[in-house]
Amino acid sequence: MGEFWPVPDVLAYLGGAWRAERVVRDLASGDEGWFTGTVVFEPLGDGDGLLQRESGDFTWRGVTRPAERTLRFLRGPDGTADVRFADGRFFHGLDLGSGRHIADHPCSADLYRGEFTVRDADHWRTVWRVRGPAKDLELVTDYVREDVP
Repeated sequence: MGEFWPVPDVLAYLGGAWRAERVVRDLASGDEGWFTGTVVFEPLGDGDGLLQRESGDFTWRGVTRPAERTLRFLRGPDGTADVRFADGRFFHGLDLGSGRHIADHPCSADLYRGEFTVRDADHWRTVWRVRGPAKDLELVTDYVREDVP
């Protein structure tokens, strides 16, 4: 992907609204799906983190349905963040100080490995590889900052 853009403070960088486009590939079957939507990072009530609200449309095997997800990004040391599911369970750490981060999340018999890369102030990407006994997936999401009125 070339050179990465260092981010000294994950929460400061992510705050606001982003346009998201995701391609989901089932590498075993060859099926491919798409998500298009908006991701908004807004302050948590306690001011020590961000609430990520993702919403849009997901198309899989020719069927389009609404999709949404909520995550919490809690302030970590030195500009990092702990990413948690909506119910508070730990998902992964996130340190974009170099502009790139690898995170692992074991889930039952599956391993989710995420690569986060930042291109500039308005563009970043995640690539998740999911491997397990019944899964062989790749999810690539490109984020572009939206103008907030």
